[in-house]
Amino acid sequence: MYDLLVVGAGPYGLSIASHAAAAGLRLRVFGRPMASWRDHMPRGMFLKSEPWASNLSDPDGRWRLDVYCAGQGVRARHGEPIPVEMFAAYGRWFARNAAPEVDERTVTRVTPCPGGFEAVTDDGQVLHARTVALAVGVLPFVEVPAALRPLGPSLVSHSSHHADLDRFRGRDVTVVGGGQAALETAALLAEQGTRVRVLARAGRLHWNDTPPPWERPWWRSARAPHSGLGCGWRNWFYAERPGLFHRLPEPTRARIAATALGPAGAWWVRERVEAAVEVLPGHEVVAAREVSGARVRLDVRATAGGVPSLRSLETDHVIAGTGFGATCERLGLLHDDLRGTLATVAGGAPRIGRDFESSYPGLFMAGLVTAPAFGPSMRFVHGATYTAAALVRGVRRRLRTGAPWAEDRAVPATGGRDLGGPVEAVRR
Repeated sequence: MYDLLVVGAGPYGLSIASHAAAAGLRLRVFGRPMASWRDHMPRGMFLKSEPWASNLSDPDGRWRLDVYCAGQGVRARHGEPIPVEMFAAYGRWFARNAAPEVDERTVTRVTPCPGGFEAVTDDGQVLHARTVALAVGVLPFVEVPAALRPLGPSLVSHSSHHADLDRFRGRDVTVVGGGQAALETAALLAEQGTRVRVLARAGRLHWNDTPPPWERPWWRSARAPHSGLGCGWRNWFYAERPGLFHRLPEPTRARIAATALGPAGAWWVRERVEAAVEVLPGHEVVAAREVSGARVRLDVRATAGGVPSLRSLETDHVIAGTGFGATCERLGLLHDDLRGTLATVAGGAPRIGRDFESSYPGLFMAGLVTAPAFGPSMRFVHGATYTAAALVRGVRRRLRTGAPWAEDRAVPATGGRDLGGPVEAVRR
């Protein structure tokens, strides 16, 4: 039986694995390294975070992004975005050097069993571990507006469904959303010759400011310090003190997680959008249907001038750049008997303890799903550093104290074996 099973091999999973290996834990890591960055982001995208805030975490801090870039003859500079392809290559380099060997199979089910957990891979192998860390990234939590869900994938997709956008050359595409994914996708579409428009619910688009120089007069730094989430003391608190954030009252944490660092485009994509993309702020899709010619007709509510009105438009395809909703019910790889016991917070996310342990002892979580507990930094790579150290500390504590639920909680009579019912595989 393993001490720890890490499910997911993105920035969080690889960082956790690096810290766990250094702590001497017996572990296995499953997932395709950096899969979402390699397979679900079109060529030409850039990392929104600063290079110095985009490191995966190893205990000694040796395997940083700037070290990798230097080895490729590239200097990682403050204020200069890194291509997604380079970041994905950095993650694979980190996996080879700072983490134990990654098994690229997919874990399709995690079930409680006496003494720990049972995990089943996509080819049917069964493994057992005393603790599990779910670092499944964002892909299980894709959010598509309700009005668009009845349409098939030939007409509607999510921004994370595209490794490239070539299929849309010369066509008409409508992008829904006002955040970075929507706006950068729209810019890339326009630059390849696609006719594209953006529909955003907000009355205007929001853009991040150009970051100030790294070296500044001391008084400017004191007023608005740099942080992994941008300048300012509030961002500094979110980025650099997740443990203190966790001590805030739960309603306060939930409100901040839902509202802080809302949809906005990076400063370096603004000109590209404004020069080539039709932008319709204050527009919300209320209905969608297929029309002749395999096109989509969108019924849109517009709120220009404060007076709602309805209009319709037709398009060849709709891309929802509408983010992700991290809720327990979307953790389909957890057996129903396990998922159904998890305590949740407002919005449906799991309640997470101080060391990233869920309400089910021995089941740890990382990444986006922990943002309501530890703050906005968990939505970004920067949060992996705090998460990895704290989570492995929690795993070691759990291993020392044992797993009381093995005796105190009811375990299915089958001993944790498959109880039937649908199982959703998580792609990485």
